[in-house]
Amino acid sequence: MLGIFARATFLTVVIAVGGSAAAGELAATASKRIPICHGYSCNYRTMLALGPGDGARFRSILRAGAGSPQAERAAISKAVRYFEQRILRATGIRDLPQSEFGASRIRGQMDCVDESTNTHALLVYLAERKLLRFHKVEDRASRGLFVDGRYPHWTAVISDHRGTEWVVDSWYAPMGGAPDIFPLSQWKKRGVLESGALD
Repeated sequence: MLGIFARATFLTVVIAVGGSAAAGELAATASKRIPICHGYSCNYRTMLALGPGDGARFRSILRAGAGSPQAERAAISKAVRYFEQRILRATGIRDLPQSEFGASRIRGQMDCVDESTNTHALLVYLAERKLLRFHKVEDRASRGLFVDGRYPHWTAVISDHRGTEWVVDSWYAPMGGAPDIFPLSQWKKRGVLESGALD
């Protein structure tokens, strides 16, 4: 009788673990719809559906960065570039680098609010799928208040295991280009007209 009970318990554990693994795999490959902001300050939103093929691509990109925090940041840069290529396919419009005055409410064009919101959404997507080993996603950050001689500017942010916060700022680059990734403390000191790539 005890042997039957032990076998039943063992099978229950195996099924539970297997079910949990299957659920995790399902979550990793499930489609995700992400609202993409554009038109400046999220005047427009276009739904981008990331399917299993996209999930596999992101896993492949992040797997290459599994060796260290620095390698993961390089992989995040590649993930942002791929994500922006997918945005281009969704909107059908190539966003120009930085922001042009007078381009507000032009579909497909993005200011720093749009860019940082979209990049933040990607980082959350990666974190939900447990593809970030060395970083966690933080709230977006801003700098500049006009009164300090700088335009307001927003960026997505990640932090490493030591607590250092890093910007992931895709606003300066053309669509599909490499985002600036460097410490938030340095980014906070810069003006909106300066490029920030440091590493």
